Amino acid sequence: MPKNTIVVTGGAGFIGSHLCERLISEDYKVLCLDNLITGTKENIELISKNKNFDFIKTDVSRFIKIPGSVWAVLHFASLASPNDYLKYPIQTLKSGSLGTHNALGLAKEKKARFLLASTSEVYGDPLIHPQNESYWGNVNPVGVRGCYDESKRFAEAMTMAYYRVHKVDTKIVRIFNTYGPRMRSNDGRVVPNFIAQSLQGDPLTIYGKGSQTRSFCYITDLVEGIFRLMKSKENYPVNMGNPNEFTIMQLAKLVIKLTNSKSKLSYKDLPVDDPKQRQPDITKAKKILKWSPKIVLEDGLKKTISWLSA
Repeated sequence: MPKNTIVVTGGAGFIGSHLCERLISEDYKVLCLDNLITGTKENIELISKNKNFDFIKTDVSRFIKIPGSVWAVLHFASLASPNDYLKYPIQTLKSGSLGTHNALGLAKEKKARFLLASTSEVYGDPLIHPQNESYWGNVNPVGVRGCYDESKRFAEAMTMAYYRVHKVDTKIVRIFNTYGPRMRSNDGRVVPNFIAQSLQGDPLTIYGKGSQTRSFCYITDLVEGIFRLMKSKENYPVNMGNPNEFTIMQLAKLVIKLTNSKSKLSYKDLPVDDPKQRQPDITKAKKILKWSPKIVLEDGLKKTISWLSA
């Protein structure tokens, strides 16, 4: 019996590469598509020689042609970090619009299920707390973050259109802050930023007073949730993240403690449209997927620190 083939766009990125490894371990055949604008060959080095893994360097904002049968298309191609989407706003919009359209077209052609990697950023700077899937969001479409936020909101709308019109078996995961090995130290997200600064003895950059909150999910917990969603019958968005909420100040102090650093704190103005609160309501994931994160922040940070300091 031939193996089930899964196409993973953005498979050489942070989340995508961990997801490819998990799928290979579950005996799927994986075809990884990535243009390497932010992903790296190093991220997929561990599985690059596996007979069930293939890599194609390509830009999914162009037409995707894949021979043979495909069981699922997982669309993770995206410029997700602030440094990346502020540097490449047009590419960010194209991956969310044209890339999503092309990936959905592939799923439709192959009669495959489709899973979209969306984001908590569709909620913008939320007016409700915590955020559940029924909340429509509070997003500034013309702000500097709009290229990322709106690319994902469009991607969700396109995905649901293919579900309703073409009967594609769609899934949407709204990913909240995730961290772990393979994050780039300079990608602009708070966990690798703090760890890199702390390891170097540099001041940790706190925006505003550090009272804004985030919820941090370790990568293996997220991948487990995505794997369950992929196999489920759910077609509408599902939040995934760790509901334990921390202030940025608490995170900074914990990183300094775990790295035994003498770093101080440096304060800067809040970035434009930076969300003040971010906490997922994962009631739906618990009920439908029997999923909840297991790794506590301190343990996950220790693993991430070890990787970034290697």
